Amino acid sequence: MIDERDLQRRFSYHPATTIQKQQAHEQIREDCRALAHVLNDELPDGREKSLAITNLEQVMFWANAAIARATSRDPAAAVEAGG
Repeated sequence: MIDERDLQRRFSYHPATTIQKQQAHEQIREDCRALAHVLNDELPDGREKSLAITNLEQVMFWANAAIARATSRDPAAAVEAGG
């Protein structure tokens, strides 16, 4: 069973609390958007292209969630420290 603290963490809003986190979020969005344009231009239309774009959206979501949810005890919090 998932403990209450973990559920609270997963389903709470995690605003970017530092400039570094804001910049990291924007960099992820920018890089994913750039790849989305490449995929859109290079891949033939069809199910596979749609799935590639959808999964890229998931990549962006989970990458930004990792940044947003990072705490000082979390190794991913290096973003917060600028590294």
